[in-house]
Amino acid sequence: MKTKARTDRLTTLRQRMASGTPGLCDAVWIMQPENRRYLSGFRAEDTHFPESSGSLLIDKNQLLLVTDSRYTLQAETEAPQFAIKILKQDLADGISTWVQEMGIQTLGFEQDYVTWDLHRTIQEQLQALSPAVELVPLDGLVEEMREVKDPEEIRSLEAAADLISDVLDEMVDHLRPGMTETEIAWEIEGLARERGAESLSFPPIVASGPNSALPHAVPTDRRLGRNEPVTLDLGARLNGYCSDMTRTIFLGEPTPDFRIIYKIVRQAQLAALKEVRPLVESTHLDGLARQVICEAGFGDYFGHGLGHGVGLAVHERPRVGPRNPVKLQKGTVFTVEPGIYVPGKGGVRLEEMVLVEDTGPRILTRNNRFYDF
Repeated sequence: MKTKARTDRLTTLRQRMASGTPGLCDAVWIMQPENRRYLSGFRAEDTHFPESSGSLLIDKNQLLLVTDSRYTLQAETEAPQFAIKILKQDLADGISTWVQEMGIQTLGFEQDYVTWDLHRTIQEQLQALSPAVELVPLDGLVEEMREVKDPEEIRSLEAAADLISDVLDEMVDHLRPGMTETEIAWEIEGLARERGAESLSFPPIVASGPNSALPHAVPTDRRLGRNEPVTLDLGARLNGYCSDMTRTIFLGEPTPDFRIIYKIVRQAQLAALKEVRPLVESTHLDGLARQVICEAGFGDYFGHGLGHGVGLAVHERPRVGPRNPVKLQKGTVFTVEPGIYVPGKGGVRLEEMVLVEDTGPRILTRNNRFYDF
């Protein structure tokens, strides 16, 4: 990541802090790993929530990265714009100390990431300072900034989408009746790693037959049968950025019912994709796809939103669903993934990752494994 891009992000953050968008504060305290990386470049992550491998303290003049001795070298290398502060006590004590030294009076925090216990402890310590320091929620300030991707982010998302498209292509060609869902999931991970993925965006979903009626099915030892739906939902991470795509395939000839269901889902997806453009409302896109499915008599079997943003996290803003409308901006990357799930029988989901451009959507997941029923 070029230094200028991060400098621009920090400038935007400081402007929003000063303007009271969404909440006026002297400084922000950032713990969420994706937000921390977005603003500083520091990549370290802890596997146990909410242990933090690092926190950022940012005010109008200073940039601090608070971490411990395990990460000193990594922090110095990856976040050269930040002064590195090494914790020699617990996190609450350290944050309180540096907040006081910085002369902060109002500190914004990530209310969706800080646990109640940590919030209570730090609030007690900040209130004991003279003058007392007030904690205020940031209400997704950094997450909102992350919605619109810059050119370098888009290149990383394109690369991640290319990688997972190749993996799905090879996997589909390799599928045979008798393979187990877990066996396929392991092969997906191996193929992604062989092509250079840092990790998977999420554990692969491999769901066959009646299991495909579970939108977030966990792979089992069930063996694939002929002529039944097999849903493959997979993603990979490159340069920190995620991909996400889904195809439902059939090993043989699908039943007449599933031909109809597949055709409806594909029509719903195309109806939404056709209307993707800057400033379109997220609820409008969801409504277009939902209308196709409802008019075909399957409205009760499409229970989730149409899609979600993709970036440093595989599920991030904006949410594209039937509620909470947002206007999609040029540079936003999100999924379009309608589905129909019939309990006891099976389901179909088709998912594309798209970039909003001036002329409409650019589909990043280039795999064309679609049926023309």
